[in-house]
Amino acid sequence: MDTQNIYSAVSQHYGSLATDAAQLSRGYGTSVAQSFGYSQEELADVPAESNLGLSCGNPLAMTSIREGEVVVDLGSGGGFDVFLAAKKVGPTGRAIGVDMNKDMLALAEKNKASSGAQNVEFVEGQITKIPLPSGIADVVLSNCVVNLVPEDEKQLVFNEVFRLLKPGGRLAISDILAKKPLSDKLRQCVSAYVGCIAGASLVEQYKTYLREAGFADVLIQDANADLNVYMDTLPDGTKKVNKGGDSCSKDSPSETLGGCCGPKSTGTPGDSETASENTAVQPNLAKMASDIGDVDLNEWIGSYKIFAVKSPEN
Repeated sequence: MDTQNIYSAVSQHYGSLATDAAQLSRGYGTSVAQSFGYSQEELADVPAESNLGLSCGNPLAMTSIREGEVVVDLGSGGGFDVFLAAKKVGPTGRAIGVDMNKDMLALAEKNKASSGAQNVEFVEGQITKIPLPSGIADVVLSNCVVNLVPEDEKQLVFNEVFRLLKPGGRLAISDILAKKPLSDKLRQCVSAYVGCIAGASLVEQYKTYLREAGFADVLIQDANADLNVYMDTLPDGTKKVNKGGDSCSKDSPSETLGGCCGPKSTGTPGDSETASENTAVQPNLAKMASDIGDVDLNEWIGSYKIFAVKSPEN
C-alpha cells in the first residue's frame, strides 16, 4: 500500500463514520469509552455525538491538565477528548482539535455549537504537518490515531508534537501498537489498516520515533485492555452473544469482528432477524475477516499508554 492510497482509504472510511447512525449512537460510544477508563460523569458532560466509540484508551488520565493551559488533540474526530480537555482548562485555556477529515470536522463544529463551548476550536490539517504555531501547547493528546499514519511518515507526527509543545510540555497518547512483527498479509490488508491494526508500530519503533523527535524521557506501557470490546459491543451498548454462547465465534468472524473504527449496522429497516438479534456488522472489518481469516487480535496488537515530556531546556 502506498502512502496516498492509505490516506484515501482512511479518509473515506472515517468520513463515513461521521454520518453513520450506528456510530453516532450514545450506547455504543459510551460502552467502548467506559471500557477504556472514561467515567460516567465525563461521558455525560460532552455532546452525545462527539464520542463515536473510536477510543483505545483515555489519554487525559495520563497527565494532569490544569486551568489556563492549551491542549491540542491530534486526530480529534467528533471532538470527544477536546470537549473533555476544555472542561479542565476552563475559560482561560484553549482546547484545539486537529483533523484532516472534513466530515469529522463538520461533526465537531456541530457538537461545538450544541455545547456552547467558547474555549474550543477545530483546525483542518494532517497531523504530519499541523497548521499551528510552534510552542503553542502545554499538552498534546491523541487517541488511536497515530497508527493510521503511514509508517514512512510517522516520524513527522512526533516531530510536529515536539515543535508544538512548550518547554516542559507533555505528550499523552493512547494508541494501538504491535506486540510482535505483523505478517505481510496483515500489513498489506487495507481493511485491517483502516481498522487500526495493520499500521501498528512495534513498541521499540515508537520509542525511536519519540527519541528522534527530541524526547528524552519516554514511558510506554501496555494498558492490558481487551480489544475484543470492539467486536462484542452492539450499537445500543449491550454485548453481543452468539447463539452458541461464544461472543467471538471462529465460525462467524464476519459477524463478530469489530475494531477501533467501530460498528456499522448492515441490517435494513424492518429486517426481523436483524432487529430481533440486534446484530452489528462492521463491513470493513467483516471484509478483513474474509481477507486474512480468523485472527486473535489480542495476540498481535494491544492498547498502549504513551507519555513523554519535552525538556524545559528545549
